[in-house]
Amino acid sequence: MKASLKGRYETDKGSAAAAATLAFNAGDVKLRASMTDATVVNGPSLNGLALAVEKPGFFIIDYNVPKKDLRFQFMNTVKVADKPLNLTYIHSRGDNRTILDGTLVFDSANKVSANHMLGSGNCKLKYTYVHGGLTTFEQCYDLGKNAWDFAVSRKVYGDDVFRASYQTSSKALALEWSRNSKINGNFKIQAALGLAEELKVPKLTAETTWNFEM
Repeated sequence: MKASLKGRYETDKGSAAAAATLAFNAGDVKLRASMTDATVVNGPSLNGLALAVEKPGFFIIDYNVPKKDLRFQFMNTVKVADKPLNLTYIHSRGDNRTILDGTLVFDSANKVSANHMLGSGNCKLKYTYVHGGLTTFEQCYDLGKNAWDFAVSRKVYGDDVFRASYQTSSKALALEWSRNSKINGNFKIQAALGLAEELKVPKLTAETTWNFEM
């Protein structure tokens, strides 16, 4: 059985939040239960409780217990001109929302993806290029907003990643430092700044995750 504990703090809200996840294998299927601090604060309740069944690479079924809402996600990979095309179908029953996502992998350095929400008339196209296995460049075009988003990230010291992103539609700039380490745990620190705002005060977010084998 695997367990994870996540903590999150946001300066603009001046508050902290916590979440925990328990997962174990049942054959080739994974069963997962997650909860937030709302589940245990002021006595045990169903608030923030979610259950999931997953077969990696094939499907994920999430059930939000308090909202009684189901979310289905199905994955498949097909070959297009001998290149893998990863397809994902996501449907949320509660808000009746369906999302189609596809990623065509040309090689280890180049891939193109498209994301479309049915009935919205919106589609996002993204090109990702990895240079030298360390630096990743992302360019995303949002057809609905007629706007570009850009991001660049760099791996350093093996476990650390520095990332900068900019959304042209909202003029939002974000800088992020994250680490994914089996020894020291995972964390992410982000500073987001709205350049269109009159009072340019960055929003700071800190998040850490610890994984355990039980």
